[in-house]
Amino acid sequence: MSRTAAILLAAGSGTRMAGAVTDKVLAPLAGRPVFAHTVAAFMASAIADYYVVLYRDQRQMTELAAYAPTPSALVHGGRERQDSVMNALAALPGDIAYVFIHDCARPLVRPEQLVALHKIVRRENAVVLAHRVTDTIKEHRDDARLRTLDRSRLWAMETPQVFARDLIVRAYARVAARGLSITDDAAAVELLGHPIALLENPHPNPKLTTPDDLSYLEFLLSRP
Repeated sequence: MSRTAAILLAAGSGTRMAGAVTDKVLAPLAGRPVFAHTVAAFMASAIADYYVVLYRDQRQMTELAAYAPTPSALVHGGRERQDSVMNALAALPGDIAYVFIHDCARPLVRPEQLVALHKIVRRENAVVLAHRVTDTIKEHRDDARLRTLDRSRLWAMETPQVFARDLIVRAYARVAARGLSITDDAAAVELLGHPIALLENPHPNPKLTTPDDLSYLEFLLSRP
C-alpha cells in the first residue's frame, strides 16, 4: 500500500509578529501551542504514515519535539520556505508515494479536509486546499492604470498542498535548476505544466501572520 508523509513547516521567522511572541508556531492558542493544533488535526485524520517537522534553530527544535507526531524526523529549515521544503523532501523515506506540505501557521485545518485531500491526490497527483476570492481584484500596471481581474476565476491558495512524491520532487528540481523564487508548492508544479486540483474550503483557515491574528484564531476556535 502506498505510504504518505506530511511535511510540517515550522521554521518561519515570524518577522511580522512585531515581537509580540518569540515564535508564532509555539504561541499559546486556546491552551496549547499553535503547532499542537496542526499536529492534532493530522493525527486525527490518520492520513500520514510519516512526518517531517522543519525547525529553525536548536531551541525551537527542542520545543517542537515535545509535540511532534510519531514517527517523525526533525529537519533543519532553509533560508527560504522553498529551501525548507527541499530539505524535507530529501529526508523522506524511499517508500513514500504522496506528500502533504503544510504551513503550521495555519492551525485550523480540519481532519476531514485532510482525508478528502488524501483521496483526491491519489486520483489527480496534485491538489491544493483553497478558497474563492470574493473581493474585486485589480492589477496595478506600471503606467498607473488599473485592470480588473475576473474574480470568478480567482482562488486564494491555502495549505495543505498535496502531491505525488515524484511530481513534487521533479518540480522542486526545476525550481532549483532555474534559480527561481516561489511562495508556494503549487507554483513549482505549475512549471511542469501539470494540472492541479482544488479542494474548496468553506471554513476559515487563516495564516497566523500578525499579533491580531491570534485573537481572530481564538475566536474561530471558540465557535461550535
